[in-house]
Amino acid sequence: MTLLRVEGLTASYGASQALFGVDLGVAEGEVVALMGRNGMGKTTTVKAICRMIPSQGGLAFAGQDLHAMPSYRAARAGIGLVPEGRRCFAGLKVAENLTAAARPGPWSMDRVHALFPRLAERAGQRAASLSGGEQQMLAIGRALMTNPRLLILDEATEGLAPVVRQEIWAAIHTVRAETGMAILLVDKSLKELVRIADRAVILARGRTVWAGAMDALTPEITQRHVGV
Repeated sequence: MTLLRVEGLTASYGASQALFGVDLGVAEGEVVALMGRNGMGKTTTVKAICRMIPSQGGLAFAGQDLHAMPSYRAARAGIGLVPEGRRCFAGLKVAENLTAAARPGPWSMDRVHALFPRLAERAGQRAASLSGGEQQMLAIGRALMTNPRLLILDEATEGLAPVVRQEIWAAIHTVRAETGMAILLVDKSLKELVRIADRAVILARGRTVWAGAMDALTPEITQRHVGV
């Protein structure tokens, strides 16, 4: 069953159009990689899905029209976002960041602490005092505490030390293996995306230019559209 459906999506920032026709879908339990060079519309697509910017075109989640929802209702419908830049609540403690987002479901404080033990160790610290990697763990934990049906991770490993990146990727693999949660991943690490994603969607200049199974993603396609 298709959980997220995006068809002919367009969006603008004022007079500047950023998306000209994005098509993608994520099925229940599926991991989809959203790929493309910088500035090609990946984050704008994520913002449109999460109702952070206006958009036009087909946009539905679990059979509901997302265009009719403000961002908080999209979150309550089951879309969990780990935004680019983390955006933790800097003045709140780690535990407060997690409880602020909590909704009923299998993901609890204890389960997030099991996934990221460092968050348990830092529970009483303010988010602003954490390292970049720890803030990223907190951003992922906060999204999981909403108990989403679809987890969207926008550049969740960008700018992190290699050892921390591996911790983040290990956590994403664990989430998939233990829950079968649908995941939409924006990331530049083709090596890691090939290991976890079922399909890829590539954007160029605000349009979908390629979509298919990860094993059909040839070096020629990545060189042409991703620059890998």
